[in-house]
Amino acid sequence: MTQNPEQFSNHTPMMRQYLTIKSEFEHILVFYRMGDFYELFFDDAKKAADLLDISLTARGKTGGNAIPMAGVPYHAVENYLARLVALGESVAICEQVGDPATSKGPVERKVVRIVTPGTLSDEALLKDRQDNLLVSVYAHHDKFGVSYLDMSSGKFHLCEPQTLEQLSAELQRLSPAEILYPESFEYTQALAAFKGLRRRPDWEYDHQTSYKLLTQQFETQDLQGFGVEQYQLGICASGCLLQYVKDTQRTSLPHIRTITAQSYREAVILDAATRRNLELTENLAGGHDNTLASVLDRTASPMGSRLFQRWLHSPLTDINKLKQRQTAITRLIDQDIYPDLHDVIKGVGDIERIVARIALRSARPRDLARLRNALGLLPEIQALLDEDLSPLLRELKVACQPIEPLHDLLTNAINDNPPVLIRDGGVIREGYHQELDELRDLSQGASQFLADLEEQERQRTGISSLKVGYNRVHGFFIEISRASSDQVPAEYIRRQTLKNNERYITEELKVHEEKVLSSQSRFLALEKRLYDELFDQLLPNIETLQRCADGIATLDVLANLSERANTLNYQVPVLSENRIIDITDGRHPVVEQVSEQPFIANPVTLNKQQQMLIITGPNMGGKSTYMRQTALIVLLAHIGSFVPAQSAKIGIVDRIFTRIGASDDLASGRSTFMVEMTETANILHNASDKSLVLLDEIGRGTSTYDGLSLAWACAEYLAQKTQAFTLFATHYFELTQLADQLDSLANIHLDAVEHDDNIVFMHAIQNGAASKSFGLQVAQLAGVPKSVVKRAKQRLKELETLDKNLGSEATPASSPVQFSFNEDHPVIDKLQALDVDALSPRQALQYLYELKDTL
Repeated sequence: MTQNPEQFSNHTPMMRQYLTIKSEFEHILVFYRMGDFYELFFDDAKKAADLLDISLTARGKTGGNAIPMAGVPYHAVENYLARLVALGESVAICEQVGDPATSKGPVERKVVRIVTPGTLSDEALLKDRQDNLLVSVYAHHDKFGVSYLDMSSGKFHLCEPQTLEQLSAELQRLSPAEILYPESFEYTQALAAFKGLRRRPDWEYDHQTSYKLLTQQFETQDLQGFGVEQYQLGICASGCLLQYVKDTQRTSLPHIRTITAQSYREAVILDAATRRNLELTENLAGGHDNTLASVLDRTASPMGSRLFQRWLHSPLTDINKLKQRQTAITRLIDQDIYPDLHDVIKGVGDIERIVARIALRSARPRDLARLRNALGLLPEIQALLDEDLSPLLRELKVACQPIEPLHDLLTNAINDNPPVLIRDGGVIREGYHQELDELRDLSQGASQFLADLEEQERQRTGISSLKVGYNRVHGFFIEISRASSDQVPAEYIRRQTLKNNERYITEELKVHEEKVLSSQSRFLALEKRLYDELFDQLLPNIETLQRCADGIATLDVLANLSERANTLNYQVPVLSENRIIDITDGRHPVVEQVSEQPFIANPVTLNKQQQMLIITGPNMGGKSTYMRQTALIVLLAHIGSFVPAQSAKIGIVDRIFTRIGASDDLASGRSTFMVEMTETANILHNASDKSLVLLDEIGRGTSTYDGLSLAWACAEYLAQKTQAFTLFATHYFELTQLADQLDSLANIHLDAVEHDDNIVFMHAIQNGAASKSFGLQVAQLAGVPKSVVKRAKQRLKELETLDKNLGSEATPASSPVQFSFNEDHPVIDKLQALDVDALSPRQALQYLYELKDTL
């Protein structure tokens, strides 16, 4: 436990300084700069030693006990910070800001920034192809406000989920690195799966304070111009987030210049289960292999990759925007522009994040060199887009206009290959600043002075082998061979003896050396000042640079989708305002790439007359693949992409739901069946006639009759009440009879061929219901012992015989489990007339026998 500063009145001044600083950051690790190390003390040291696997040592004593201490070298600090933020930790960086030469006590130190998982901008700490988001949530009367910021780009958004389910889906989509929430927040279970949770005081979510903070940041009177005025809960969340960023960054934030509202009417809503089941950017095991993004993301730049993933997670419902994207992709393919565009953008790099670091004044010399190179490529992008363009491509061409003044500035100011850090020197190009050039010549030894001195001394001494030299270890020297040592003038002072030479110095050379040494520190100080002045010249152009970065990222995504469409034989879908999903020879975009066998393409037809397909067939027959490929094709159409099909006509949907696969939630005490029913309930409550619903094996987690009854009722509800387009896969063959009762249903199946004890899956969709499930054959394929399979076959025959016998007296085995009596049936009449409460147990039993005889 960190102790109170007053308890250290007898401790060293440096430790008192540390404790004073630490008292302001009780819950944050403090990296305290001491020479070439960042040191941690007390509980911070113990925690860091454990998390980073570094040595725990001790420094001095307090109360008779040694002070725990751990440290990391300053030149490697980013590696340690990256590991800490990945674990959800925050770190306060405490630097020396005073001058050691003038400090009477400890050098003045202060916290210059706080590194938190959600506010990273350093290149070394970020994953280049993944957004790093800080999220703030707020709740009021079961409604929610959400705000999120990508610090590394300045993109700032808000939204207002209307239900807890929508909030969970939003957090799943954003995958935040850090979440802020108020002390009074009652829905912490929705946050439990995430790292980097930060509890904030309720007053930081005050609407009036938040509104004022936002208008001050954007330098406006109100928020009308951003279209967010009515999002009161979102504004509360945004205000807390902005205050947190200001507190941690401790600098101005000029790259955060606007805020936009995310409307749920403008996007296809995907709940958390759907995102997980469709494996858009993360597979079910938590990795990134065999996902939709892994197959389709061939973008040239990290910022293009991040944008493409945002498109995947936020499909659009605006048919005009989608058609603009389709037209742009078609142009890039028809004119064969996309290969050259990809190559040029590859050289642009990640200027989106570079611009953010410039805004934060944390950009390094190589960032500026990369920005210069990127600006130099803009004319090439313009030249490639100099053909017959679509409206969207014309907009992007304008956004990517060359910015010649900035390019010229950086070309003149920054060396071709500058060092990593400004403190290393050698960043500013020769010729940019006269005084700097003079100091550089002095600091590098003034080669002309040395050449003149060498010639002068040779003539004066008559020693032709005499040389004047310089190195960083020994400074300046006059070098003379041993053979000529007898000719050395008396005023030469010996500096160093080598094997075959002697080195000397003179008063004149000593004066020059002192001048050079002083010039080095002046050179570095001036270069640092000139470097800082470059930021002043770049900052007014932040908005232009951000617009350029957005344009290039969008071009990157469009070129990527063009290449994928051309390479993978995707076709442009016809988008319709009508309710229709008509896919000819559709394919699963991931399975067809990873499968060793040729993929079997299949059709899907859903319209007003045929709203639900009941899908039967064997396990491993391809039901889940067929359902998922339908959802992925629909989703790709809603980002403007071409789709893996021979042709497709797709109406705009409002939501995509999937209930596929089995999983439990042990942490919340929910069984597999409970999770299944919760997800099913969400679908039944929220699906509309514009939704696409995928349901797989509803009811399998409970007893046969319970499960069949639930599946039957769910199918009826979706068909009759919500009228959503539904793919309903089931092993309950009784459900296939729904097609005889409801006109909007149809049966299809994936068939298999049985030969002896072997089974061959055909993977092709056929009309009608499947003949059997082939469960025992699949078990045999899976390696279940033959004796078990043999016993199962015996038991199956027994059950089929029993079922047949029962069926002769009662309901046929193939009939659905439901009982329907006419209103005038004698049993109904007797039951309605019966006073159950007036019967004794014996009378009730007798009456039951009478009813049985009547039946």
